[in-house]
Amino acid sequence: MDTFDWDIVLLTQKEYVAPQAPNEYVQNILTEDQLVSEALTNKGFCVTRKSWDDPNFDWKKTRFALFRATWDYFHRFPEFQDWLNRAKEQTQLINSSETLLWNMDKHYLLDLEAAGVSVVPTSIAEARSNSSLQNFYEQSPYAEAILKPTVSGSARHTYRLRRDNIEEHAELFEQLIQKEAMMLQPFQERILTEGEISLIYFGKTFSHAVRKRAKKGDFRVQDDFGGTLHDHDPDAEELSVAEAALDACPSLPVYARVDLVRNKANEPLVMELELIEPELWFRRNREAARKLTDTIIKTHL
Repeated sequence: MDTFDWDIVLLTQKEYVAPQAPNEYVQNILTEDQLVSEALTNKGFCVTRKSWDDPNFDWKKTRFALFRATWDYFHRFPEFQDWLNRAKEQTQLINSSETLLWNMDKHYLLDLEAAGVSVVPTSIAEARSNSSLQNFYEQSPYAEAILKPTVSGSARHTYRLRRDNIEEHAELFEQLIQKEAMMLQPFQERILTEGEISLIYFGKTFSHAVRKRAKKGDFRVQDDFGGTLHDHDPDAEELSVAEAALDACPSLPVYARVDLVRNKANEPLVMELELIEPELWFRRNREAARKLTDTIIKTHL
């Protein structure tokens, strides 16, 4: 019979394990992890927090590893992928390794589209292809587009392209395409006025939603770039699109964040489906940490 030192390890990155004098951004991470930890502890789980790359931790000593703020993985993707492949043989990952590996790379948007989910149209230039940015842009039907890597987060290498600024990004694109796949999506103008909607689910159960708005003059909604957060009450159409995305996953995730944006025709489209380490805003809906705990119990015990 297996013996464990811990029931659940909350996975983070080393900068967030024990920060000194945390700023507001880091304090939000700590607050959210505390809410999750308390909800799990109240159900009898023995919980700790560890950096995913902690060289001294034996992952066989925890029953589960729950991804929380591993927000450096897309900067260290090969190293993270190697760790993930080892860890999945030593402990149970939440979400599952199958789900995580599928969701790491935004090629998954093509899978969602093939399954009939309404997504933001996506064109991809594969790594080490001969495509120039000019050719990639010209081959797409988008007059104005967003360029970013297929493995990314926090608006990493995310640029707004128009015909008159292609050359500004051409050299960087040539450097990036040698190492990683790049994607183009049509720029969604309503982001500037309405922002982006995030719907939070635990299993198939909707929990809460927020609207993220970019600061004036920017299109990036992340708070890293001055974006603001607002409560949102999703309508039936938004819920339907989000649930279709969940149905198209390789397996139903324990937790999910579905990011939606409305196009010119006012149709909600999936911009991203976040199943690895999304911010879930437990601090704005404190019942959500209990819902996560109940879902873990239901699906894993």
